[in-house]
Amino acid sequence: MSSARSEATMADVAHRAGVSVSTVSRTLRGLSTVSETTRARVEAAARELSFAITRSASSLVTGRTGRVAVLMPHLESWFLSATLSGMAPALRDAGLELLVYSVTDVQERADFFDRLPARRNADALLVVSFALSPAERARLDDLGMPLVFVSQHAPGRPSVYVDDEEAALRGTRHLLNLGHRRIAFLQTADETGFAWSSKNRLAGHLRALTEAGIEHDDDLVMSVPGWKGSGMAAAVGRLLSLQTPPTALFTETDDLAFRLLAALREANIPVPGRVSVMGFDDHVMSALMGLTTLAQPAAELGRTAVRLTRSVLDDTDGDPQRHIILPTELVPRRTTAPPPVER
Repeated sequence: MSSARSEATMADVAHRAGVSVSTVSRTLRGLSTVSETTRARVEAAARELSFAITRSASSLVTGRTGRVAVLMPHLESWFLSATLSGMAPALRDAGLELLVYSVTDVQERADFFDRLPARRNADALLVVSFALSPAERARLDDLGMPLVFVSQHAPGRPSVYVDDEEAALRGTRHLLNLGHRRIAFLQTADETGFAWSSKNRLAGHLRALTEAGIEHDDDLVMSVPGWKGSGMAAAVGRLLSLQTPPTALFTETDDLAFRLLAALREANIPVPGRVSVMGFDDHVMSALMGLTTLAQPAAELGRTAVRLTRSVLDDTDGDPQRHIILPTELVPRRTTAPPPVER
């Protein structure tokens, strides 16, 4: 008996449930096009036969692998790992496997776009916080599979993101409303793929200054090595040695803000007594550090991206260029205050 059950096929499940083989495949992969009544009947038949769908069997019937690939610049930043943590359970609940491609340096990036391994291994590719060159975008278009962009707006492609420019605009307005007029913006200067958010966040910051009638000062935009690089102490030294130093420092990410706070503490610069500090992300440690920040829903970006991907794969939404914008929120904490009174 157990031997016969172990050899059950998808056709056996279809026969017992009274449906087609393709319906069995759609059901066991969690697709939303199957009615609840049919789903219950198929799942009961599969349990009775001790049947478990295999990726190869599903692929033969549907032409799909049952996998979704994710391309991201690395896995070590809080934002990317939090976004991924939102994707993983959502994909699992949908009966889809997660395949992650982490492209951490120039050589890995060249190899990925040369080989395009996702072509053979997945049904869709989620591109997360990855600033593509025109040539790289063209290569992905050659994949012949749905592309969904996450944490960035991609014209002509499904995408889910926050409005980085608008959020940074509100963040800088917060500092202006506190009375700051010399506000520096610190951004990363590496090639990890975050150029998209950096560009838009800086644009929002500069827009707020322009609206307030404050002339842009190039000396107050500082690039420092990426989140795991050195050089923050030197950047702080350059800013604070200006003839008129800034009274507030706005960083592109919370990771950068943590490094900035450490450098200021090492230099015995009180925060917010002498300078205010604001980040962007709402990292899990931000509340403990008392960091004022622009909170974006990283895990919800991942979950929403999966729902968008499923709708693209199942063709349940007629608009192939749909965009979903999630909200951000200013979270004021103890690292920001009015500027010190001049004596």
